[in-house]
Amino acid sequence: MLRTAGLSSKSINWLQKAAAILWKHTKGRLNKASVESLRSFVLTKYVDVDARRKVVNFAKAFLHYLSKTRFDSRYQAFSLFLELSKALKERKHVTARIVTKADVENVLGEIERAFVGRELDKNRFLNYRGLVLFGAFTGQRPLATIAKLTVGQFLEAVKARKPVLDVLPDCDKIKMQHYCPLHPQVVEALLPVLEGRRDDERVFEQLSFQQWLRHNGVRLRHGGARMVNGDLRKFAEQYGDIIGWDQSNRAYILTHGVSGVDWTHYKHPLPEQVYDVYMRYWSNVTLK
Repeated sequence: MLRTAGLSSKSINWLQKAAAILWKHTKGRLNKASVESLRSFVLTKYVDVDARRKVVNFAKAFLHYLSKTRFDSRYQAFSLFLELSKALKERKHVTARIVTKADVENVLGEIERAFVGRELDKNRFLNYRGLVLFGAFTGQRPLATIAKLTVGQFLEAVKARKPVLDVLPDCDKIKMQHYCPLHPQVVEALLPVLEGRRDDERVFEQLSFQQWLRHNGVRLRHGGARMVNGDLRKFAEQYGDIIGWDQSNRAYILTHGVSGVDWTHYKHPLPEQVYDVYMRYWSNVTLK
């Protein structure tokens, strides 16, 4: 319980999974054979290096905990048999997943065609369109952020002359509160979505839109991969390179690459400053 307090559901799931694996192979008895059995299982079960590390690091942390609570350093010594072999570093390639302006406009077109063909009612049409525009123009994470934003947050933002959404820590993957500028096209698309709704309602039907994308199989122009929610964030990143979007402003709005000392101790832009810099690059961009 102490390890899981305040963590996300995905992190809790991994801790529970790692604990179950540890118990399965040790049965409460620590010796060289049981610990090596655990290590062999992890290497066989998981191909992904990160998955292996999550289980092994949990086991090491548990051994460290036992050594402290039992006042016996022998528990810690078993960590030696959990060391993972050093893997050769693979040559990194530029991502093959390219999301263009035409791809985003294609999704908007598909949403409109579904509405005209009566596959979508008016409320979902407006909601999906607003979600796509907001995601593409801001690059916010689909599940960690977009799915959690409330009507009240947006109503507060659109009142200002320079509309900026205050994204709270519980609406961000890395718990970083930040300001998110709203492009005029986003504001225009969201006003009818917000009308007549309670402040505490979630704005976007994120999971419904995700299922709609999967069902309709909208494809990317380059590579032909099926478009997913996260591609809107990828578009903001990639199109930002095309328009020369200021790196500091981009990192702050997307909360991407902001773990350095300068961000944690020095930088703290005001909302109007965030908006002004953002609009310097995005003001002439329109998604049809």
